[in-house]
Amino acid sequence: MWFLLHVKYGLYMYVCEYLGTTLTNQNSIQEEIKSRLKSGNACYYWVQNLLSSRLLSKNLKIKIYRTIILPIVLYGCETWSLTLREEHRLRVFENRVLRRVFGSKRDEVTGEWRKLHNEGLRDLYSLPNIVQVVKSRRMRWVGHVARMGEGRGVHRVLVGKPEGKRPLGRPRCRWEDNIKIDLREVGGVETGWSWLRIGTDGGHL
Repeated sequence: MWFLLHVKYGLYMYVCEYLGTTLTNQNSIQEEIKSRLKSGNACYYWVQNLLSSRLLSKNLKIKIYRTIILPIVLYGCETWSLTLREEHRLRVFENRVLRRVFGSKRDEVTGEWRKLHNEGLRDLYSLPNIVQVVKSRRMRWVGHVARMGEGRGVHRVLVGKPEGKRPLGRPRCRWEDNIKIDLREVGGVETGWSWLRIGTDGGHL
């Protein structure tokens, strides 16, 4: 069921939830990211005492984050078309959780305790960050779809060419555009390669 949601400055959009995913009539991912982060924050507050406990090791705390919190935030991320703004919001959320995991750091000069900066978190957290996880899952999903038969609905949607013209102004970043960037950054594939060809040939995906 669709319901009307006020966005800002008198603008409205129709929103509905289907299989746990927030859909809008404008095909915007912002409401879905907002919903996922809200659920992730709720889960984080439930386990924050465990993440700050001195009785648990850092490795165990990271496992709690990656097995309990992260799957809630990244539910359905294979279909996301992220902009830099959404990627930043995801990184901000992850950094807040990691600061709880690793705690504060004592300044060698002043002797005062302070929060870890982003650079310090990257040094301590050696696993792929949340944005890299999204990119990896997208590539795994597109390889799965590429190997589907042409009779499958998901395959037809991805390879089909919708009729009509794109609206005026700067083109929005499409899911396929994200896949091409992922292949270049994560998979080490040149831009000219087709994601469909790589997936069906059993290549990098």
